[in-house]
Amino acid sequence: MIYPLVRELAEGGIPVTVTCRVLTMARQAYYRWLVDPVSEAQMLQAHRVNALVDAHGSDPEYGYRLLRDEAETNGWVMSRRTAWRLASALNLASVTVRRRRGSGKTPGPAVADDLVQRQFTAAGPNQLWLTDITEHPTDEGKLYLCAVKDVFDKRIVGYSISDRMTAQLAVDAVTHAVVRRGAVKGCVVHADRGSQFRSKDYRQALGRFTLVQSMGRVGSAADNAAMESFFALLQKNVLNQKTWATREQLRLAMVTWIEATYHRRRRQDGLGGLTPVEYGAIMSNKQGLAA
Repeated sequence: MIYPLVRELAEGGIPVTVTCRVLTMARQAYYRWLVDPVSEAQMLQAHRVNALVDAHGSDPEYGYRLLRDEAETNGWVMSRRTAWRLASALNLASVTVRRRRGSGKTPGPAVADDLVQRQFTAAGPNQLWLTDITEHPTDEGKLYLCAVKDVFDKRIVGYSISDRMTAQLAVDAVTHAVVRRGAVKGCVVHADRGSQFRSKDYRQALGRFTLVQSMGRVGSAADNAAMESFFALLQKNVLNQKTWATREQLRLAMVTWIEATYHRRRRQDGLGGLTPVEYGAIMSNKQGLAA
């Protein structure tokens, strides 16, 4: 939008001819714009288009509804009809292939190698993290939890909870883990090929925190079995205990169970009968004495 600048300079006494020559632009185009300038409605549409394009770039699997939600989160409100019209015109279609009846889930393209190969062991903390997303219904709608688990002490080092399953959910969980753990450079973060973990925002977050991405296969529980075991416990001990009226009730129940029960009261055979907090404290003391 260089034309408003030309007009502003002209009002300040600088001839249009001089400005156009400096900016290497044609005067005729400026004069045509001056007769019929871009309207506020056109400018608004341009901003909405930019917001939809940015959202699609963040997660190419989003359909127009989620693209519209992401745009609204960034301040550009529009109806679903408008989002559909603009997304259709720009060909911003979800890359997800519709599943045929009887077929399995179509894997998304891998953006990282599988560095774990189902070997869920680590010699110390912050060497290997696992992450995944689970969901559960409430009377208000679904609630999504993205959790990050340290293989070493089985602790949930980070998590985020939201009413939307977006790339930001995964980014927030990893960010929470980094804030809690601190020295995490070189830690491998393993996930499946879900769109949230293949998104540009998620990959950029890993790079920003100097974490190393690892990715298994879609539909193979064994590729992230240690994470699935945590979700199975959560399902049994919290999610399936009752019908949840509100998302806030379920959110508080999940946080309370993770922090008070799973970390501090639930003993695990893989930790020698200790809780994650006990095991982490003992191993930290041993490593401190060895140093």
